[in-house]
Amino acid sequence: MTRATMVRAVLAAAVLLVSVIITLTMSPRLGLDLQGGTRMVLQAKDSDTAKADRESTDRTLEVLRRRIDSLGVTEPTLTRSGEDRIIVELPDVQDPRKATEVIGKTAQLTFHAVQGPGVANSAEDKDKGKGKGKEGLTLPDEQGRELALGPVALSGAGVKKASAEFDGQTGAGWTVSLDFHKDAGRDWTRLTGEAACHPAQDERRRVAIVLDQQVISSPQVSPSVSCGTGLPSGSTQITGSFSADEARELALLIEGGSLPVPVEIVEQRTVGPTLGADAIDASFRAALIGAAATALFITVVYRLFGALAAVALAAYGVISYAALVGLGVTLTLPGLAGFVLAIGMAVDANVLVFERAREEHALRPGRPLRSSLTAGFKGAWSAVADSNVTTLIAAGLLFFLGSGPVKGFGVTLGIGVLASMFSALVIARVLTETAARSRFVGDYRGVNGIAIPGRVRTWLARRDPQLMRRPRRWLMISAVLIAVAVAGIVVRGVNFGVEFTGGRLIEYSTSRPVDVETARSALAGAGFGDAEVTTAGAGDISVRTGDLDNNGEHELRSALAAEGGETTKVRDELIGPSLGDELRRNALIALAIAVLVQLAYLAIRFRWTFAVASVGALIHDVIILVGAFAWLGRTVDGIFLASLLTVIGYSVNDSVVVFDRVRELWAKARKRPLASVANQAVLQTVPRTVNTGMGALFILVALVVLGGDSLEDFALALLIGIVVGTYSSVMTAVPAALLLERTSKVPPPARTRAPRARKGAGNRDPQDNGARV
Repeated sequence: MTRATMVRAVLAAAVLLVSVIITLTMSPRLGLDLQGGTRMVLQAKDSDTAKADRESTDRTLEVLRRRIDSLGVTEPTLTRSGEDRIIVELPDVQDPRKATEVIGKTAQLTFHAVQGPGVANSAEDKDKGKGKGKEGLTLPDEQGRELALGPVALSGAGVKKASAEFDGQTGAGWTVSLDFHKDAGRDWTRLTGEAACHPAQDERRRVAIVLDQQVISSPQVSPSVSCGTGLPSGSTQITGSFSADEARELALLIEGGSLPVPVEIVEQRTVGPTLGADAIDASFRAALIGAAATALFITVVYRLFGALAAVALAAYGVISYAALVGLGVTLTLPGLAGFVLAIGMAVDANVLVFERAREEHALRPGRPLRSSLTAGFKGAWSAVADSNVTTLIAAGLLFFLGSGPVKGFGVTLGIGVLASMFSALVIARVLTETAARSRFVGDYRGVNGIAIPGRVRTWLARRDPQLMRRPRRWLMISAVLIAVAVAGIVVRGVNFGVEFTGGRLIEYSTSRPVDVETARSALAGAGFGDAEVTTAGAGDISVRTGDLDNNGEHELRSALAAEGGETTKVRDELIGPSLGDELRRNALIALAIAVLVQLAYLAIRFRWTFAVASVGALIHDVIILVGAFAWLGRTVDGIFLASLLTVIGYSVNDSVVVFDRVRELWAKARKRPLASVANQAVLQTVPRTVNTGMGALFILVALVVLGGDSLEDFALALLIGIVVGTYSSVMTAVPAALLLERTSKVPPPARTRAPRARKGAGNRDPQDNGARV
């Protein structure tokens, strides 16, 4: 074993050991879509006294944290997003009505002196009308007259403690007791002392307690309190015929403090725990079956070396999972699907190396097997690096431009790419180089998998098809496919999800089967005639409406329960219209940036003609995928966007492999016609393209069949995208590059120095006929 192999072996063993320890000792952090719960996005708004900036949003977050802690929610998560948004995650909360009522209230508590009937502070206050403005509040007396309130004498910031108590002695029932801070206690004494200067039963002897511009209590100061003395205890009680829950909620709001700025719920998602558990089980089955099929496939194709690559694939799974757990990455449903998908994509680097090693061994049949394998790793390095960089670019865009689960998918995909490179270039290399030293492995061609050319390569060598002789015909086929896709977008329209349009989407599971027509009639009778009712798989009912608050959702569920018996909410998505517009705009920006970044990277690494052709194929894939979903009537949402950006990375990945070979061959034979060079490059990379695509397809088919409703659209989008992307990277990108090169004045790539040939083994390209371009 060489020193380099020894170093790789030690590194691989160390990483695997750490990964196994993390896997056995740490548990994954599951997102709400896997463990069940409610996720809200709150938008801070400007108020009359404060601007919704980073500082006020941070103060608002702390107030909300105290409120939610008082609700008793287990392990809630609150984080600021951007300048003025707060993300609230409440595990195991299936009915968010109470939480939204508590979270959404500003809880501006103020105390006022009652001025008496017909008294106002200014002409401006009179214009504001009842209940508008702190100085224009009014309070009805027993005769129905409006009593004007004075300016704010004390605010809720002075309250030290608030608690709900039951007063059985005086018959007041449930009340809220307040204790004031020292300075606020003096203000309270002064306020009650001034009120006590008025006769008993005089309305001006009352003190108004106001919460969010609504008078919630207006007790009279006791006749025992003398003028100017006031209540010295620094405490008081709020009465108002409260129920136990109302008293506790009011105490909670006051104790937590008022929000510096008001907030609005712009997004709310609720996922039932059963749906999350089913998704985990379905993904596990899909991963197990898909990975087994992929491992079997590469073992059949590459024999012993394929089996060793399958071992490296298993190591990749352990390493990437440990990285996710160790870094504390929240594993979401799309992230879980991304983890499964990356298993199929992890074989790409191995396939590139093995196919390159096959070429090297066919070029020099007498060389040792280990030399062919080393040459394979060396020759494939450029394509491996470039193809993985393009996928990392897509993952980075998902992380920085996505939100919620899409961001998690980007993290998972990025970790998967890095782990796959390590498993292929370190672990698989150690295993295969060690095996290649065996005389038995080297002598028997049917064992090692490198000394045999492979069926696809053999068939292509025998037929030698001239695919690039007429590049325009391939572009015509691509144009027809685009026309069909555009027709679907125009005729059928794109079915945007509520994430892009705004509104509410709820899925229910009923104890008794309910058909769509019955559910639609029941909802129409309850006043929800505009609701769109469809099935959601396994007999569940999906309801899509416009703006609908949590109380309205409760009424909707009750109407459905009248027909279907016990009705359980499986999934609930609420997106505000402003957020929907923003997400749709950000989706377009993400696609535009993805195209521009890929174009810039390819132009730097290759030629501008190759870059433009690759991006053209990329746009071709995007249009066809969107058109396919339009024809199928599938929903286009944030998860679809994640799959679309992944397809972009995969498509460019394939194009990079082909153009990397074109550049290499063209540099060796600068006078050959480019069409001939491109044709040879395509034929040489087709085995890699087919084998890598098959590895990914096994996983995706397993996700479509076994992944359940939650993953079906995601996997279907990737399945279509990878098939179309595999075609376009060869039959669209290469022909387009050939046509662009006819107008390009850029010289061919610089000549590369060929390795010195052994005696008797010619190194000249058999197709190099000396012709000029």
